[in-house]
Amino acid sequence: MSNTNTSQPDNIQTSAFRVTRPRLQSAPIVLNSPHSGCDYTPEFLKLSRLSAMQLRRSEDAHVDELFEFASALNLPLLSARFPRAFLDVNREPFELDPAMFDGELECDINTKSLRVAAGLGTIPRVVGEGQAIYSGKLPPVEIERRINGLYRPYHRELTDLLDETHRQFGQVLLLDCHSMPSQPFMSPVANHSRVDFVLGDRFGTSCSPDIVDCLTRALQKTGMKVARNKPYAGGFITEHYGHPNANCHTLQIEINRDLYMNEKTYEKRQTFASLQTHLREALIQLQNHMNAKSLHRLAAE
Repeated sequence: MSNTNTSQPDNIQTSAFRVTRPRLQSAPIVLNSPHSGCDYTPEFLKLSRLSAMQLRRSEDAHVDELFEFASALNLPLLSARFPRAFLDVNREPFELDPAMFDGELECDINTKSLRVAAGLGTIPRVVGEGQAIYSGKLPPVEIERRINGLYRPYHRELTDLLDETHRQFGQVLLLDCHSMPSQPFMSPVANHSRVDFVLGDRFGTSCSPDIVDCLTRALQKTGMKVARNKPYAGGFITEHYGHPNANCHTLQIEINRDLYMNEKTYEKRQTFASLQTHLREALIQLQNHMNAKSLHRLAAE
């Protein structure tokens, strides 16, 4: 696709994902929204015993929209189109519960993870507060269809974005964007006051501390309350792609849903635009920090 305007991003949409690639990337940051997909197909709804509204309980609704300003900042943004209830790309490829399937499974699967035990594997068994998604067992062919058709293309695209950014800047930060329910998760300090954001770096193993500190300060400047790693330290994506020693950093951000939407109806609140502005301001500060790190590395070389 040719275009002489270098400021105009490429917008690519497939059945698996949407990606906006800037023609001239401004900083070594890639944004990812793996759980905001809301394409509840008739085929999926036919398999499920739940309505689309019930299935949305596991969705990070509108998170991709919260970060759609990424293109204006010339940063790439990848987001899933398929819903998390159908397939969760923030899991290992075969983190599966064999009891969900009718017949022998030929693939090598991980049945022992806590996420599988909770019904939240790569192909989830439940949504929300333990509501079973399916009334019966799935044919094993569903595994291959979802993994090869959606999971692998999504992670190939994410890997390409990260590799391209690392080649250009000598480092990369993957900001993995999520949302969290407001009620069950309260701060362990400050008289259990509400937390607005939780930043997860796998307890210091997936991201350099200066990057986490920078984003923490930027969010706090907007009056938000920020916690680290509790109750969310990051999932498969944070662990798999975060290698600070190789200048590949991954940081998960969880946003309190009550800040921007009605959690029962999924309708956006009037505060959506102001939260988006706060996030944009924080990302600009993070851009500046990451670019300063790149310049420092070049000077050191």
